[in-house]
Amino acid sequence: MANTYTQIHIQAVFAVRNRECLIGNDWKTDLYKYITGIVQANGHKMIQINGMPDHVHMLFGLRPSQSLSDLMKQVKQDSSKWINKNRLSKVRFSWQEGYGAFSYSKDQLPRVIRYIQKQEEHHKVKSFREEYLELLKAHDIEFDEQYIFKAIE
Repeated sequence: MANTYTQIHIQAVFAVRNRECLIGNDWKTDLYKYITGIVQANGHKMIQINGMPDHVHMLFGLRPSQSLSDLMKQVKQDSSKWINKNRLSKVRFSWQEGYGAFSYSKDQLPRVIRYIQKQEEHHKVKSFREEYLELLKAHDIEFDEQYIFKAIE
């Protein structure tokens, strides 16, 4: 796109279906590399990725050549297929519908990067649901409780 200049930084958060703890420590790094490859193959820039056994956070620079929803659909579809094809999960793996996406200015990136890097620390004192609700409220995003990621059943 000639004469198009952007700086769009997005933190996306998405969960395993029913928030099951299916992302294994022994393959999570490979999953993050795979997801990074999807993001980069679409022309975007992965800045930071990390998560927990039941969800993932990724911070990336979004190019205007693709919509956020199309990128997230591809990330979730392709990574699910990769996990299942390689039989990394003991049960059929899929991501929960939806995601959270939050925008940040360049000067906020160091704080967001540290936050994503320290997921394990954060979740010693805060549940995923608490974390997610805080993100929604901090960004003044209106939400309906019935559409918040389902709790583990």
